[in-house]
Amino acid sequence: MQFGVGRSTLDVRRFVSLTFRSSQLFRAALKRIPGGVNSPVRAFGHVGADPFFIERAKGAKIWDVDGNEYIDYVGSWGPTILGHAPKIIVDAVREAAERGLTFGIPNPLEVEMAELICKWMPSIEKVRMVNSGTEATMSCIRLARGFTGRNKIIKFDGCYHGHVDALLVKSGSGALTHGRPDSAGVPEAFVDLTISLPFNNSDLVRQAFHENRDQIAAIILEPIPANAGLYLPRKDFLSILCEECKKHAALLIFDEVITGFRLARGGAQEIYGIKPDLSALGKVIGGGLPVGAFGGRAEIMDQLSPDGPVYQAGTLSGNPLAMAAGLTQLRELERIDGWKALEELGRRFETLVRDAMGTAKMNLTFHRIGSMFCLFFASGPIVDLATAQQSDLKMFAKFFHACLKRGVYFAPSQFETGFISTAHTLEDIERTAEVMREALREL
Repeated sequence: MQFGVGRSTLDVRRFVSLTFRSSQLFRAALKRIPGGVNSPVRAFGHVGADPFFIERAKGAKIWDVDGNEYIDYVGSWGPTILGHAPKIIVDAVREAAERGLTFGIPNPLEVEMAELICKWMPSIEKVRMVNSGTEATMSCIRLARGFTGRNKIIKFDGCYHGHVDALLVKSGSGALTHGRPDSAGVPEAFVDLTISLPFNNSDLVRQAFHENRDQIAAIILEPIPANAGLYLPRKDFLSILCEECKKHAALLIFDEVITGFRLARGGAQEIYGIKPDLSALGKVIGGGLPVGAFGGRAEIMDQLSPDGPVYQAGTLSGNPLAMAAGLTQLRELERIDGWKALEELGRRFETLVRDAMGTAKMNLTFHRIGSMFCLFFASGPIVDLATAQQSDLKMFAKFFHACLKRGVYFAPSQFETGFISTAHTLEDIERTAEVMREALREL
């Protein structure tokens, strides 16, 4: 049984009856998987519901196990920039799989990916592949400490850098969604080496360097925070961080796991004209398969083993399936000038959403850059975690369900970012804006 995206009057009770198989699967999952999910934000706890289970996905649409169809703006949390299961990537993975799933020794695709990344991101002179964004940021931190001989790290409230012990301090994403920005099991000694500051506050960065002279190895941040909703750096904030790091012989690390190759050919660092010392990458460079990478100045990267004293390793790093999928996706993005197409879709979406917001009698703030967006149920300006947390979470939950029952799937958390893909059509965008208008009217 299906309901299409045009069924805007679908009754909530009717919708619940259409998720019967998902409910059964979730009850079974609860018996064998902690919380019933393999990543916390999937639990739908933030919106007071149980998750639905996906059977298949194609283009900009997903279908759950009960046959319900949704326009998808989660996109596996960012990597499906060409949409779900594009034929060109499926074919590339199939061809790679026929030659072998994994080797544990070098393969030519690793070299091709390294050359492409270094070409597209001039700040990266050498790069190493890993299997996740968490591995990438963890490795950047270890490398920064090994290179500088210092231990302390500056991060920013709400920026999520994976579940690395030292960085689970006032983090975003699932930790923030579930009201526990810090994690049990993280030794206090690790936390003592992490200085977490409000985003967009350069004065406190200067103060931190002054109070911790010759102790700070690096600053790590999402140049555009996308794990506490979505907000942007103030003018000159990133350039000030760059200057302070140079002044104090610390490294600047950009976590572009989400923004890298999504917002521009050269990521957020291309948009803002900043060359960080190290960059963490992921998502888009895997074409939907697990992948990560980190890279930067050659003199820093040369400190990695086997040439240097900083150890880092991974059995499946650079595996041929992920490399084939990622290379195909990146080359296709360049061929079709995907970033231009995404900007046009994003701009049209923003115009329609702002028009819908104008009819709503509530506090709303909408942020968009390129193909990334977030609707906050709060008045602006929203410039950091503290202002993002002023959002009305109960109102967001109602909005989420009002959209879901109409066939539009946004992330089940106020503190996540929406993603547009090249597979979204103008009709999808217009339909989504109309659904949002109806949902806001219902609220």
